[in-house]
Amino acid sequence: MKLMAIVLAAGQGKRMKSKLYKVLHPVVGKPMVGHVVDTLRQIDVTRTMVIVGFGAEAVQNYLGDQVEYALQEKQCGTGHAVLQAKDLLGDEDGMTVVICGDTPLISDVTLKNTIELHQRSGASATILTAKLDEPQGYGRVIRGEDGRVARIVEQKDCSSEEAAVQEINTGTYIFDNRKLFKALGSVTNNNAQNEYYLTDVIGIMTSAGETVQGYCMADAAESIGVNDRVALAEAERLFKARINREHMLNGVTIIDPANTYIEKDVMIGADTVLLPGTILRGKTIIGEQCTIGPQTEIIDSVVKDDVTIKQSVLQEAYVDNEASVGPFAYLRPGADIGKQVKIGDFVEIKNAKLGEGTKVSHLSYVGDAIVGTNVNIGCGAITVNYDGFNKSLTEIGNDAFVGSNVNLIAPVKIGNGAYVVAGSTITHAVSDGDLAIARERQTNKPGYADKIKGRMKAKKENKAKKE
Repeated sequence: MKLMAIVLAAGQGKRMKSKLYKVLHPVVGKPMVGHVVDTLRQIDVTRTMVIVGFGAEAVQNYLGDQVEYALQEKQCGTGHAVLQAKDLLGDEDGMTVVICGDTPLISDVTLKNTIELHQRSGASATILTAKLDEPQGYGRVIRGEDGRVARIVEQKDCSSEEAAVQEINTGTYIFDNRKLFKALGSVTNNNAQNEYYLTDVIGIMTSAGETVQGYCMADAAESIGVNDRVALAEAERLFKARINREHMLNGVTIIDPANTYIEKDVMIGADTVLLPGTILRGKTIIGEQCTIGPQTEIIDSVVKDDVTIKQSVLQEAYVDNEASVGPFAYLRPGADIGKQVKIGDFVEIKNAKLGEGTKVSHLSYVGDAIVGTNVNIGCGAITVNYDGFNKSLTEIGNDAFVGSNVNLIAPVKIGNGAYVVAGSTITHAVSDGDLAIARERQTNKPGYADKIKGRMKAKKENKAKKE
C-alpha cells in the first residue's frame, strides 16, 4: 500500500526565543526537520509533504527538492495545517503518516511498528502514544474495553479519572489518506483558540464507527517535541546517548560516553577507541582499530584503519592507514595524509598531499603542497604559499630532507633525495640529490659582546648618579 507523509513545520516556535526557525535548530548536528525527513525515508515513504509557514524559505533552502511543500499562510491549528496538503494528496489512495517537524527522536522502528498495527487491524487511524509517569499537560488517550482508542481528552478537559491515565498522545498518526481528508472537512474551530485541531479527526472517526488504534512506543523518550531550549538540550542528550550506545554495540569502545559527542551520520569501525573529549561531526568516517582523542574534533573527514589522533582538529581531511596525528595538530580542508605519516605537535596542514612514511614532527606549516614519500620536514619549516594575492604550489620529492626553520618560497620544487640545510630560505628549484644552503655567512667579532655590556653598565651608572 502506498505510504505518504505530512510533516507539520509551519509554527513559529516563539518559545525558542530565536531568530532561527524552530525546526531548523540542530540536534546532534542536524536540523530537527532533517531528522524527521530522514526517518520517513527509512520507512519507504513515497511522497513527503512538508507544511511550511514562518521561515518557509529557510526550510525549503535546507530540504531542497527531496520533499514537496504546502504553505500554511496563517497558523490556524494542526487540522488546518494538514488540510493545506489536500490539493496534492487528497485524492491519493494509501496511508499517510502525520508527524511534527520538531520530534527528532522518533525512530524508524517505532513508525514501522505503528504502521504494522494499523494495517493488521484495518484501522482508519492509528495514534502513536507513550506512557509517562507525569503526563501533566498532555492529551490523554482513552481506550475502550476492546483496547481501541475511544477518544483523546486534552488536559484542561480531563475528569479526575481521565487525568490519572498515563498514556498520552504524541501528535504522530497513521491515517487512511482518503478518510483523513474527508474527516478534516467536518472539523470546526468552535473552541477557545478558534483553531482547527487534528485531534478532532479522531472523535469524528470514532463517532462514525471507524476503527482507531493506538500504538504505545517502547521508549517514551522518542516522543519529545522540542518547543524551547530546555527541551532542545534534553533531545540532544537523549539522541547523543542513543548514538553512542549504537556504536558501542557495534564494537566501538567509548571510554567516557558522557563526554563524547558523535553526530548522527558519523561511521566508526570496530575496535576503535574514543577517549574523553572526542567530537565527531558531519559525514566523518573512522576506520577500525583507531585511537581518537582525548580532546579531538574531527569534521567531515575520512580516517582509515590503525590511525592515532590525539588532541587535534581535522576538517575535511583524509588520513590513511597507520598514520599518527598530534598532539595539537590542525589538518585543514584538503589535507591528504598518506600511510604511516607522522604529523606531530603544533603542525598545520592545508590543501597538501603527504606521501607514505613522511614526517612533519613539530611546529611546521605545510600548505598548498605535494610532498613525496619518506620526506623529513624539520621543526619550524614552512611552505610560504601566499604572496598576498595568489596561492602557489610547493613540490617536495621522495626521500628529501628539509631542515629546521626552512622557508620554501612557492612556487618551488625540491627534488628527490635533495637536502635543504636548516635556516635556509629557498626561492629556486633544488635538483635531485642536491644540497641547498641559502643563508648569510656567520661573522664573529671577538670581544664585542663585552664592549656592549660595558657600555650598558656605564649608562645605568650615569643614570643612577643623575637621579
